[in-house]
Amino acid sequence: MKLARAVVHELMVQPGKPAGLSRRSTSTTRSDWLGPLGRAHPKEVAEHDLDAFKSALMVAQDLLYASDRWSLLLVFQALDAGGKDGTIKHVMSGVNPQGCDVISFKQPSEVELRHDFLWRCSTRLPERGHIGIFNRSYYEDVLVVRVHPELAARRPAGAAASGQLWRERFEDINAFERHLTRNGTRIVKFFLHVSEAEQRRRLLERLDDPDKQWKFSPADLAEHGRFDEYQVAYEDAITATSTPWAPWYVVPADHKYALRALVGGIVVDAIDALDLSRPELDDAQRQAIAHAAEVLRAEDRGG
Repeated sequence: MKLARAVVHELMVQPGKPAGLSRRSTSTTRSDWLGPLGRAHPKEVAEHDLDAFKSALMVAQDLLYASDRWSLLLVFQALDAGGKDGTIKHVMSGVNPQGCDVISFKQPSEVELRHDFLWRCSTRLPERGHIGIFNRSYYEDVLVVRVHPELAARRPAGAAASGQLWRERFEDINAFERHLTRNGTRIVKFFLHVSEAEQRRRLLERLDDPDKQWKFSPADLAEHGRFDEYQVAYEDAITATSTPWAPWYVVPADHKYALRALVGGIVVDAIDALDLSRPELDDAQRQAIAHAAEVLRAEDRGG
């Protein structure tokens, strides 16, 4: 099963075009993909589709590993309570953990701050045949640092005071991602687009649920108050860095069931676009396989 091309195209930020976050819905898509399947509610259709996408992803991961030509890097960015953790957990629940790594980037360490802003992520890139998932990423340095310029104090002198810093970092990111693509890493970037009202509801849910209170930090409330500032930062960053080789997908995130299915469909679509195939066996390998099979069948007959 594949996600309709019209939906994939709608969610992709076309290179050279504005991200247009203020015009993009946080709850639905213009293209219909939750059509009737004999189910009463769109949630059931989305869950059905997610199961199908997870099955397709299992097959695609095996092919990615067997072909040994590409790696896949999935970048997830969102505001607090945007749904990154749950989306990664549900979409990737069927893949082989030996071929998939999830890295969550928190506040930089002292060692990381002594390097350029791309360094800590560049050390955690997936090897060929594997899937790497960045829960937050080097984009934090053009998002959080932009909203909180005091965090740029360890950066080159004077740079933080000028809009030139962000333009230069956008250029660095585009060049970095182009380099990765040229060397066999397919990059797919997701912005989980949640509304201010839904973010507020989820934060309140954390406060009211004893099982979720551990997730809450006083900083979450302060960051929620900067919602509009983050929208501006994301608008600029996504517009500047959605490229043919590393596109952004803005996925409506107010309904988690739809969010997860859409992400699953886009991941499958990205792997399919690599046009992978299993390695061709040469004559020596075929002979070795035939010999091994004959030896094992002889043992079976003898047993």
